[in-house]
Amino acid sequence: MKGNKKSRLNTSLFIARRIAKSNKSHFSSFIIKLATGATALSIAVMIVALSLVNGFQEEISKKVFGFWGHVRVLKDIENKTTLAEEYPITQDTTVENYLASSTDLISFERYATRSAILKYKTGIQSVLFKGIDKKHDVDRFNPFLKKGNWISFKDSAYSKDLVVSTVVAQQLELEVGDSLLAFFFREDGSKSARKLNISGIFKTGIEDYDKNFAICDINLIRRMNNWDKDQIGGYEVFLKDYRQTDEVTQKIYADLPQGWYSKSIHEIQPNIFDWLNLQGQIKNILIAIMLVVAIVNLITCLIILVLDRTRMTGVLKALGGDNWMIQRIFLYNTSIIAIRGILWGTVLGLAICFIQDYTGFIKLDEEAYFISKASVKIIWWQVLLVDVMAFVLSMSTLVIPTFLIRKTKAVKAISFR
Repeated sequence: MKGNKKSRLNTSLFIARRIAKSNKSHFSSFIIKLATGATALSIAVMIVALSLVNGFQEEISKKVFGFWGHVRVLKDIENKTTLAEEYPITQDTTVENYLASSTDLISFERYATRSAILKYKTGIQSVLFKGIDKKHDVDRFNPFLKKGNWISFKDSAYSKDLVVSTVVAQQLELEVGDSLLAFFFREDGSKSARKLNISGIFKTGIEDYDKNFAICDINLIRRMNNWDKDQIGGYEVFLKDYRQTDEVTQKIYADLPQGWYSKSIHEIQPNIFDWLNLQGQIKNILIAIMLVVAIVNLITCLIILVLDRTRMTGVLKALGGDNWMIQRIFLYNTSIIAIRGILWGTVLGLAICFIQDYTGFIKLDEEAYFISKASVKIIWWQVLLVDVMAFVLSMSTLVIPTFLIRKTKAVKAISFR
């Protein structure tokens, strides 16, 4: 078997293909099928896990960002880190011009919040009104709307429309079209009341929002709390790239006039984002475990193949085959198994993802997970990375057990039973 490097390479590949075909009726056939199946299952689990966590994080982030934006710009309340009513501040032309000129932003919107008591028949419920104006992009709210319509703004005065959550609607037994009384308590101790109409019912799936918030016209808050017509609670800022939220928040903070502050939604709602980050860590742990499972199965398969072909190894050595040529035979043979497993696993994983996306057969407890069914987002470079990483790690690890061949003696191997 002496020859140049290329001929030895071709010989190794030829023998490996012959072994792969002959294994159909050989003892090792079952082990090969088992290793292929285990590799496929590991790859499928990794792809499904990545896609589910991607979809989960994106879906929750969309809900949080859609309801509150990426960054909030406020005044005189630097240490405010919770979702609660703001003190009224006056719109600032300098701040608005700066936000409008920023290349990192999609848009910014004025808002205000104020506590109120809702009374319908004998039921009473405390909520936080979030006031928006007619320039607010309600398209972001559309995925949350379950019944009715959003607020119909008036050209003058204020709209009497109110959008409440499904939680509030159930507690007060409200339906679209019902009228109720809203009581506002002013800072001077006085109170005011207005009769409002339920125009719509929303549901975000995030308990803190659904239990505590209702959407109204910002002019209603101004009117009922004796605010000036140019007073607001703050600005909601929507970014082009949510991944740059923290960086842009710091940049805005540095550029704002004295007394103005910016807070990212990560700072205001840390519990949600800490939880999302935990899901990412769990995903990484699961991927690591599945990679180990796939590699261990392939190593086991290779060792069995080497032991099962001991006599063949002895014959090849007796004919002049060197150790590395014989090692390549088994590496090529195992690489075929790995490639088959990776391909089948990729097909299986993507199929599960597409079926979930189409049917939503994996259901979730919305109170615990904020969504009613598992959301899927396939990122193709991640799928390719899983396949390549699994193959490269497998091949680099599989070199180790092939060193058993170096310890095999030709005479003993040929007489091996």
